[in-house]
Amino acid sequence: MMTTKPSPNSSKPLIQVNDLGHGYVMAGEMMPVLQNITFTIHHGEFVAIIGPSGSGKSTLMNMLGCLDVANEGSYWLDGQDVRKLSDNKLAQIRNEKIGFIFQQYNLLPKLSAFENVELPLIYRNVPHKERRRAAAESLRLVGLEDRMHNRPSALSGGQQQRVAIARAIAGNPPMLLADEPTGALDSKTGAEVMAQMQELNQRGHTIIIITHDLNIAEQAKRIIRIMDGKIVEDRGTVV
Repeated sequence: MMTTKPSPNSSKPLIQVNDLGHGYVMAGEMMPVLQNITFTIHHGEFVAIIGPSGSGKSTLMNMLGCLDVANEGSYWLDGQDVRKLSDNKLAQIRNEKIGFIFQQYNLLPKLSAFENVELPLIYRNVPHKERRRAAAESLRLVGLEDRMHNRPSALSGGQQQRVAIARAIAGNPPMLLADEPTGALDSKTGAEVMAQMQELNQRGHTIIIITHDLNIAEQAKRIIRIMDGKIVEDRGTVV
Protein backbone atom coordinates (compact mmCIF):
# COMPACT_ATOMS: atom_id res chain seq x y z
CA MET A 1 0.00 0.00 0.00
CA MET A 2 2.53 2.59 1.08
CA THR A 3 5.20 3.68 -1.36
CA THR A 4 7.75 6.45 -1.06
CA LYS A 5 6.66 7.92 -4.37
CA PRO A 6 3.21 7.80 -6.00
CA SER A 7 2.94 6.41 -9.51
CA PRO A 8 0.59 8.83 -11.29
CA ASN A 9 -0.90 8.68 -14.73
CA SER A 10 1.11 11.64 -16.00
CA SER A 11 -0.82 11.83 -19.30
CA LYS A 12 -3.74 13.54 -17.54
CA PRO A 13 -3.84 16.34 -14.96
CA LEU A 14 -4.69 15.33 -11.41
CA ILE A 15 -7.17 18.19 -11.05
CA GLN A 16 -9.11 20.07 -13.70
CA VAL A 17 -11.49 22.81 -12.50
CA ASN A 18 -13.55 24.63 -15.12
CA ASP A 19 -15.81 27.65 -14.46
CA LEU A 20 -16.56 26.45 -10.94
CA GLY A 21 -19.19 28.50 -9.16
CA HIS A 22 -20.85 28.15 -5.80
CA GLY A 23 -23.14 30.15 -3.57
CA TYR A 24 -25.63 29.98 -0.74
CA VAL A 25 -29.19 31.21 -0.43
CA MET A 26 -29.56 33.89 2.24
CA ALA A 27 -32.85 35.72 2.86
CA GLY A 28 -34.18 34.28 -0.37
CA GLU A 29 -31.26 35.60 -2.42
CA MET A 30 -28.33 33.67 -3.88
CA MET A 31 -25.05 34.96 -2.46
CA PRO A 32 -22.10 33.95 -4.66
CA VAL A 33 -18.99 32.62 -2.88
CA LEU A 34 -17.00 31.30 -5.84
CA GLN A 35 -17.21 32.60 -9.38
CA ASN A 36 -15.68 31.25 -12.61
CA ILE A 37 -12.87 29.35 -10.89
CA THR A 38 -10.67 27.65 -13.51
CA PHE A 39 -7.28 25.98 -13.05
CA THR A 40 -5.36 22.76 -13.63
CA ILE A 41 -3.05 20.99 -11.19
CA HIS A 42 -0.70 18.30 -12.44
CA HIS A 43 0.74 15.33 -10.61
CA GLY A 44 3.71 16.31 -8.47
CA GLU A 45 2.85 19.99 -8.05
CA PHE A 46 3.11 21.88 -4.76
CA VAL A 47 0.38 24.55 -4.80
CA ALA A 48 -0.69 27.11 -2.23
CA ILE A 49 -4.19 28.59 -2.44
CA ILE A 50 -4.07 31.87 -0.54
CA GLY A 51 -6.63 34.47 0.39
CA PRO A 52 -7.93 36.48 3.35
CA SER A 53 -10.85 35.47 5.52
CA GLY A 54 -14.03 35.60 3.47
CA SER A 55 -12.24 35.27 0.14
CA GLY A 56 -13.79 31.89 -0.65
CA LYS A 57 -10.67 29.78 -0.15
CA SER A 58 -12.28 27.58 2.52
CA THR A 59 -15.26 26.91 0.26
CA LEU A 60 -12.86 26.05 -2.56
CA MET A 61 -11.01 23.70 -0.21
CA ASN A 62 -14.31 21.95 0.55
CA MET A 63 -14.89 21.51 -3.18
CA LEU A 64 -11.39 20.14 -3.82
CA GLY A 65 -11.72 17.82 -0.82
CA CYS A 66 -15.09 16.50 -2.04
CA LEU A 67 -16.68 17.72 1.18
CA ASP A 68 -19.17 19.75 -0.85
CA VAL A 69 -20.22 19.93 -4.49
CA ALA A 70 -20.30 23.14 -6.50
CA ASN A 71 -23.50 24.60 -7.96
CA GLU A 72 -21.89 25.30 -11.33
CA GLY A 73 -18.98 24.23 -13.50
CA SER A 74 -16.96 21.03 -13.39
CA TYR A 75 -14.32 19.44 -11.18
CA TRP A 76 -12.39 16.43 -12.40
CA LEU A 77 -10.21 14.61 -9.87
CA ASP A 78 -7.91 11.86 -11.07
CA GLY A 79 -10.11 11.25 -14.09
CA GLN A 80 -13.49 11.37 -12.32
CA ASP A 81 -16.20 14.02 -12.69
CA VAL A 82 -16.82 14.82 -9.02
CA ARG A 83 -20.09 16.70 -9.54
CA LYS A 84 -21.73 13.54 -10.91
CA LEU A 85 -20.83 11.29 -7.97
CA SER A 86 -23.21 10.05 -5.27
CA ASP A 87 -22.63 10.82 -1.59
CA ASN A 88 -21.32 7.30 -1.04
CA LYS A 89 -18.91 7.62 -3.95
CA LEU A 90 -17.74 11.01 -2.67
CA ALA A 91 -16.99 9.41 0.70
CA GLN A 92 -15.00 6.72 -1.09
CA ILE A 93 -13.08 9.37 -3.05
CA ARG A 94 -12.23 11.21 0.18
CA ASN A 95 -10.92 8.03 1.72
CA GLU A 96 -8.92 6.78 -1.26
CA LYS A 97 -7.87 9.83 -3.28
CA ILE A 98 -7.27 12.60 -0.71
CA GLY A 99 -5.00 12.76 2.30
CA PHE A 100 -6.31 15.48 4.62
CA ILE A 101 -4.03 17.47 6.94
CA PHE A 102 -5.89 19.81 9.30
CA GLN A 103 -4.82 22.76 11.43
CA GLN A 104 -6.01 21.07 14.64
CA TYR A 105 -4.59 17.62 13.73
CA ASN A 106 -7.93 15.79 14.35
CA LEU A 107 -6.25 12.85 16.08
CA LEU A 108 -8.28 10.51 18.27
CA PRO A 109 -6.98 11.03 21.83
CA LYS A 110 -7.46 7.44 23.02
CA LEU A 111 -5.52 5.94 20.12
CA SER A 112 -1.76 5.77 19.76
CA ALA A 113 0.03 7.51 16.89
CA PHE A 114 0.23 4.16 15.12
CA GLU A 115 -3.48 3.47 15.60
CA ASN A 116 -4.42 6.94 14.37
CA VAL A 117 -2.44 6.38 11.18
CA GLU A 118 -3.79 2.86 10.70
CA LEU A 119 -7.48 3.76 11.20
CA PRO A 120 -8.28 5.10 7.69
CA LEU A 121 -6.72 1.96 6.22
CA ILE A 122 -9.07 -0.16 8.32
CA TYR A 123 -12.00 1.77 6.82
CA ARG A 124 -10.58 0.95 3.38
CA ASN A 125 -10.49 -2.76 4.25
CA VAL A 126 -6.75 -2.94 3.69
CA PRO A 127 -5.48 -6.36 4.86
CA HIS A 128 -4.06 -6.44 8.39
CA LYS A 129 -0.38 -7.01 7.54
CA GLU A 130 -0.41 -4.51 4.70
CA ARG A 131 -1.99 -1.70 6.70
CA ARG A 132 0.35 -2.23 9.66
CA ARG A 133 3.34 -2.09 7.35
CA ALA A 134 1.97 1.07 5.69
CA ALA A 135 1.31 2.78 9.04
CA ALA A 136 4.78 1.98 10.37
CA GLU A 137 6.45 3.13 7.14
CA SER A 138 4.49 6.41 7.15
CA LEU A 139 5.54 7.19 10.71
CA ARG A 140 9.13 6.36 9.82
CA LEU A 141 9.03 8.77 6.90
CA VAL A 142 7.99 11.63 9.20
CA GLY A 143 10.60 10.70 11.79
CA LEU A 144 8.29 9.29 14.46
CA GLU A 145 9.19 5.62 14.48
CA ASP A 146 10.18 5.98 18.15
CA ARG A 147 6.87 7.65 19.08
CA MET A 148 4.39 5.41 17.29
CA HIS A 149 2.96 3.94 20.50
CA ASN A 150 2.46 7.33 22.19
CA ARG A 151 -0.98 8.85 22.46
CA PRO A 152 -1.47 12.44 21.20
CA SER A 153 -1.35 13.84 24.75
CA ALA A 154 2.24 12.61 25.04
CA LEU A 155 3.31 14.34 21.81
CA SER A 156 4.20 17.95 21.07
CA GLY A 157 2.12 19.99 18.63
CA GLY A 158 4.68 19.46 15.89
CA GLN A 159 4.77 15.73 16.51
CA GLN A 160 0.98 15.56 16.42
CA GLN A 161 0.96 17.34 13.08
CA ARG A 162 3.55 14.88 11.77
CA VAL A 163 1.26 12.03 12.87
CA ALA A 164 -1.50 13.74 10.89
CA ILE A 165 0.83 13.90 7.87
CA ALA A 166 1.68 10.20 8.29
CA ARG A 167 -2.03 9.41 8.41
CA ALA A 168 -2.56 11.41 5.22
CA ILE A 169 0.16 9.62 3.24
CA ALA A 170 -0.37 6.08 4.56
CA GLY A 171 -2.84 5.14 1.85
CA ASN A 172 -0.67 6.77 -0.85
CA PRO A 173 -3.46 9.06 -2.14
CA PRO A 174 -2.93 11.09 -5.31
CA MET A 175 -3.47 14.38 -3.44
CA LEU A 176 -2.53 15.79 -0.04
CA LEU A 177 -4.85 18.64 0.97
CA ALA A 178 -3.58 20.70 3.90
CA ASP A 179 -5.78 23.30 5.62
CA GLU A 180 -3.57 25.86 7.46
CA PRO A 181 -1.18 23.03 8.48
CA THR A 182 1.04 25.33 10.56
CA GLY A 183 -1.72 27.54 11.98
CA ALA A 184 -1.64 26.00 15.47
CA LEU A 185 2.17 25.84 15.67
CA ASP A 186 4.91 28.24 16.71
CA SER A 187 7.17 29.56 13.94
CA LYS A 188 10.02 27.09 14.54
CA THR A 189 7.75 24.04 14.60
CA GLY A 190 5.80 25.39 11.64
CA ALA A 191 9.04 25.63 9.67
CA GLU A 192 9.80 22.00 10.51
CA VAL A 193 6.37 20.91 9.28
CA MET A 194 6.80 22.88 6.05
CA ALA A 195 10.19 21.22 5.55
CA GLN A 196 8.39 17.89 5.89
CA MET A 197 5.90 18.96 3.24
CA GLN A 198 8.75 19.96 0.92
CA GLU A 199 10.33 16.55 1.38
CA LEU A 200 7.06 14.78 0.59
CA ASN A 201 6.69 16.85 -2.57
CA GLN A 202 10.23 15.92 -3.60
CA ARG A 203 9.21 12.27 -3.25
CA GLY A 204 6.43 12.89 -5.77
CA HIS A 205 3.39 13.74 -3.65
CA THR A 206 1.01 16.35 -5.02
CA ILE A 207 0.35 18.90 -2.26
CA ILE A 208 -2.23 21.66 -2.02
CA ILE A 209 -2.05 24.00 0.95
CA ILE A 210 -4.88 26.36 1.89
CA THR A 211 -3.55 29.33 3.82
CA HIS A 212 -3.89 33.03 4.56
CA ASP A 213 -0.17 33.31 5.37
CA LEU A 214 1.97 34.60 2.50
CA ASN A 215 5.16 33.32 4.16
CA ILE A 216 3.72 29.80 4.05
CA ALA A 217 2.35 30.20 0.53
CA GLU A 218 5.69 31.33 -0.85
CA GLN A 219 7.24 28.01 0.13
CA ALA A 220 5.08 26.31 -2.49
CA LYS A 221 6.12 26.15 -6.13
CA ARG A 222 2.90 27.79 -7.30
CA ILE A 223 0.51 30.27 -5.71
CA ILE A 224 -3.16 30.67 -6.60
CA ARG A 225 -4.53 33.81 -4.98
CA ILE A 226 -8.26 34.13 -4.46
CA MET A 227 -10.15 37.31 -3.61
CA ASP A 228 -13.90 37.87 -3.39
CA GLY A 229 -14.54 34.41 -4.80
CA LYS A 230 -12.37 34.88 -7.89
CA ILE A 231 -8.83 33.92 -8.85
CA VAL A 232 -6.82 37.15 -9.11
CA GLU A 233 -3.37 35.59 -9.48
CA ASP A 234 -1.89 32.25 -10.53
CA ARG A 235 1.88 32.22 -10.60
CA GLY A 236 4.69 29.74 -10.26
CA THR A 237 6.22 26.77 -11.98
CA VAL A 238 3.94 24.05 -13.27
CA VAL A 239 5.59 20.62 -13.03
